Amino acid sequence: MSSKTVLIVDDESSIREMIAVALEMADYRVLEADNAQDAHAIVVDEKPDLLLLDWMMPGTSGLELARRLKRDETTAELPIILLTAKGEEDNKIQGLEAGADDYITKPFSPRELVARLKAVLRRTTPKGVEESVEVEGLMLDPASHRVTAHGNSLEVGPTEYRLLQFFMTHQERAYTRSQLLDQVWGGNVYVEERTVDVHIRRLRKALGEGHQHLIQTVRGTGYRFSAQA
Repeated sequence: MSSKTVLIVDDESSIREMIAVALEMADYRVLEADNAQDAHAIVVDEKPDLLLLDWMMPGTSGLELARRLKRDETTAELPIILLTAKGEEDNKIQGLEAGADDYITKPFSPRELVARLKAVLRRTTPKGVEESVEVEGLMLDPASHRVTAHGNSLEVGPTEYRLLQFFMTHQERAYTRSQLLDQVWGGNVYVEERTVDVHIRRLRKALGEGHQHLIQTVRGTGYRFSAQA
């Protein structure tokens, strides 16, 4: 049984019900709200692990609520997935800029939603958690600073290690080179974007044929770590 609690915020009861059924079948505890005011109160009282938030709602929009939660120190770390009927690029960017961790466009399948939700929960585990991460036999252990493939130690340089740790804790999302520079090298270090490509190449080589496929090139964007083909 998953102990994770998800708050669904949508003014349409049929959509809330469809999502609730899918999440309960996947062993999540579900809370519901049909407006931003109630949702905010539930977030403060119940402290859910993730918020599924409809973009368009009467009164305060989901986007406004996301901004408010991200401004407040006590709720700033709450992962948010925006549910939106709008597929336009600028709306997605607006949502991500408001602090949403992901967005999913209606109509969506319950399976896709659960997969996205799991990915967001995986990558938003609080910083500093010294838990090892394992994907397809590839294991990264922050405590010992080791990387192994099916129990065999891999030689990974310090920058490649940080890159791999970021990828393994932020799976299923595409990152641009500049985002990777900010996250892995730090925002105030001047490094050319093509440096990222060099380290990606080194990391793939270190992972070998068994695991290099996990680091995928996303044409026109950058890179993504994914166990999905």
